[in-house]
Amino acid sequence: MNDPETVGLSRRTLLQAAGASAAAYTLVGATAGTARAEGTPTAADRLVVYPIPSGVPTNSSFSVKARKPDGAWETVPVYRARAKQIDANTGSGPVFNSSVATFDFSGTVEVAVTSSKGAIGSARIRPLSYDIPFTVDGDTVSFTLTEPRNLSIEIDGEIFDNLQLHANPVESQRPDPDDPDVIYFGPGLHKTADNVVKVPSGKTVYLAGGAVLTSRVEFHEVENARLIGRGVLYNSPSGVLVEYSRNIEIDGVMVLNPSSGYTATIGQSRQVTIRNFHAYSHGQWGDGIDVFSSEDVLIDSVHMRNADDCIAIYAHRWDYYGDCRNITVRNSTLWADVAHPINVGTHGNTDKPETIENLVFSNIDILDHREPQMDYQGCIALNPGDSNLLRNVRAQDIRVEDFRWGQLINMRVMFNKSYNTSVGRGIDGVFIRNMTYTGTRANPSVMVGHDADHAIQNVTFQNLVINGKFIGNGMKKPGWYKFTDMMPAYANEHVLNTRFLNSTEATSSDAPRITSPDKATATKHQVFNHLITAGGLPTKFSAEGLPKGLDIDTGTGLISGKAKDNVGTFTVTVSATNSVGTATQDVTLTIEHP
Repeated sequence: MNDPETVGLSRRTLLQAAGASAAAYTLVGATAGTARAEGTPTAADRLVVYPIPSGVPTNSSFSVKARKPDGAWETVPVYRARAKQIDANTGSGPVFNSSVATFDFSGTVEVAVTSSKGAIGSARIRPLSYDIPFTVDGDTVSFTLTEPRNLSIEIDGEIFDNLQLHANPVESQRPDPDDPDVIYFGPGLHKTADNVVKVPSGKTVYLAGGAVLTSRVEFHEVENARLIGRGVLYNSPSGVLVEYSRNIEIDGVMVLNPSSGYTATIGQSRQVTIRNFHAYSHGQWGDGIDVFSSEDVLIDSVHMRNADDCIAIYAHRWDYYGDCRNITVRNSTLWADVAHPINVGTHGNTDKPETIENLVFSNIDILDHREPQMDYQGCIALNPGDSNLLRNVRAQDIRVEDFRWGQLINMRVMFNKSYNTSVGRGIDGVFIRNMTYTGTRANPSVMVGHDADHAIQNVTFQNLVINGKFIGNGMKKPGWYKFTDMMPAYANEHVLNTRFLNSTEATSSDAPRITSPDKATATKHQVFNHLITAGGLPTKFSAEGLPKGLDIDTGTGLISGKAKDNVGTFTVTVSATNSVGTATQDVTLTIEHP
């Protein structure tokens, strides 16, 4: 398990495999190929452009250039992605070519995108919430970036033959190619035995910029392992698989056109972080990131365009068993060409019921949702089946653009005979805060309990805004109308204690009450996630006494990072606050050796 030969190639062979077909990437403002220790600050105004190796499909719809201010233009190669649309009359549908380009930068970068179709009539850059200024000159769109962004540049309303641009931060974790704990793939096209790279415990798989790997990367019953870099998993079976594992980090890679399965699967694992991950799929059931029966998972700064659910969170399925809890998805962009951007709860264990709890979705842009079938609509779908209980879900700072076909929210205690063997136990505690939808195509949302014993209860909307109109207490409406009429949405008699509040409204019953454990364990220098959870309606979190390397997201309550202090025990005081009050708790945090 500890031998790099487990991937079918020695580490040195991997370094040399690129050959003449792949030139070294260009580094503007720094020395090419220089290894840099993790955490070293980056200089201002740097640009890193990577090649696409021979044999990997490219797309010619756009030419892309980037430069430092007043510097020389660098050509940015463009990958060919695939995207699917379902024909509602047949259930099948065409697959379209699309474009993906990527580079790294720090400081300021200028970008020019030229359309091969000639003069541009109209253009837009999404997410619209970024409000990026741009100019159009003939066939070229130009703009400037000062921070990393995942963008869709769309010409004349075209959403398939568009350009997805990933302007990444400069790498901070580039390892030494000669490190015996690194399985290193240099620039070039790589294939491995059985199309699988099996990662041993304690090892790092590094995909350098310009590296394209046609294998699945698999973490099976391992711990303290990583997949990092700026390379691409192309046409691989199932992308990335993490199962029965602990302390796993995935950072910076892209999954493009997997031949089958999901782009990433997390099954019965703990302490998993997926960051700056980009994924495109077009196959049937081509989900993005699916989480099964796992705990303490962070999905951060991802861009997903998928032919099924972008993010799915479940309990038992296949050989994965157990509850699913403490899952945070933040700072991300989701685009579902089929099914849901966010889907929760479908799969579980009827014979031994499980719980899905403590889910946080924060700072999310939903660019699209298109689903002809009513059972699978909902930009956010909370649909527990298989005797699952779903509780304590927070969705905040969610911006939904004008999707093509579906619902804003679908919240059902479900018995779908295609997938379930029993009805879900219920939904208890959903807090949707600062959610906006701008558009005209949404079907009415749905909130439906199954019956009195399988109900939805304690759902709170705070500062819900539909097409610029606030939905909640104090709004102008006929007195006999329900707030759900104004969304619009349908809620049946098994939806209990639903409230629509303004941006600051709270009562004494909303005072925070911390419910997360008062003990946690981190492994030194490994990814760590500990989610502070609280009853009531907390809007801000804090933590004092955190060891070096860890910090807290004050909006979500997630303590995360890599502990760098010496092994030992620390007392951390955490708090949850809203306009009613503050709750505190001392947490004993133990740092262990790897």
